[in-house]
Amino acid sequence: MTRPLRIQYENATYHIMNRGRGRQVIFSGPDYFQAFLQCLDEVHKRFFAEIQAYCLMSNHYHLLIKTPRGNLSRIMRHIDGVYTQRHNRLKNTDGALFRGRYKAILIDSSSYQLQVSRYIHRNPLETRKPLVEDLADYPWSSYPAYINRESAHSWLNRDAVYGELGSHKRYQAYRNYVEQGNDNEMTQFYQRTRIPPILGSLDFKQKLAKRKISKDAEISQREIRQPIPIKAIIQAVANHYQISEQSLVKTKRGQGARNIPRWIAMKLCQECGEAKLTDIAKAFHVGHYSTVSKTIGRLNRLVSEDVKLAKVFNRLSQDLTFCLMGDPMI
Repeated sequence: MTRPLRIQYENATYHIMNRGRGRQVIFSGPDYFQAFLQCLDEVHKRFFAEIQAYCLMSNHYHLLIKTPRGNLSRIMRHIDGVYTQRHNRLKNTDGALFRGRYKAILIDSSSYQLQVSRYIHRNPLETRKPLVEDLADYPWSSYPAYINRESAHSWLNRDAVYGELGSHKRYQAYRNYVEQGNDNEMTQFYQRTRIPPILGSLDFKQKLAKRKISKDAEISQREIRQPIPIKAIIQAVANHYQISEQSLVKTKRGQGARNIPRWIAMKLCQECGEAKLTDIAKAFHVGHYSTVSKTIGRLNRLVSEDVKLAKVFNRLSQDLTFCLMGDPMI
């Protein structure tokens, strides 16, 4: 299957992540960290990349980058490619270093830049065994420079993040902000099994779609959608079948009783709502999430055998999508 291309345009901001192949160590000591930082200096000078934050861990890294010239792919080809060469020379080895393609999350900088910088800087504390007690003591992060504990590299641009604080005492204000810890929204976003390629409001995602970002786009209708609330899905299915919402969320008595609208609602909650099985189980008054999984599996088999049922499900899925994109369902 062809890999989706990156969303690239001028002045875009990204959270970039990559890790070693098989979770292997990619930074074995100070010389390795310095070699990577040299790559950041080079992409700033050659490709005008703005490095706004970074955190280098033993087996992975995080970067917050702005691309004034819309050239993310070129920037990352240099960072990952050149660092691999330098790593292999230091290690006296050869071959691939990274697990594969880097992860690039396009950031709505006006809303999430500050939060993402905090998430990046808190990495040394968010491991199973914290690497330091005080983040300011971790040397391979831009955090010490952000709180004026160390001098900032000439290529590190802190102004955009500071600008979101709204405080003249920027060093202490940023430290206080980071020490508050990540908020629930960021924690839930980064804990998802498949992290979306865009972090931003629905309006931000729709603007990206309207731009029709040429062949360098990694965007689809699925990726500009936000999860649809379970309640909205239940209401839509009830309206379609002209039944009460209660008949969907409560089980029918009797072994083997079939409630197709209820099954469809569950499956839509998983696909269009991106809801967890435990949340679906709670909403539909099911004792255990495994029952939800079995029910959706049962519906999948029916949909594959029944053309009419497949059309109903697809119609409801499309209607929910159109509603989310701003078009009324009814």
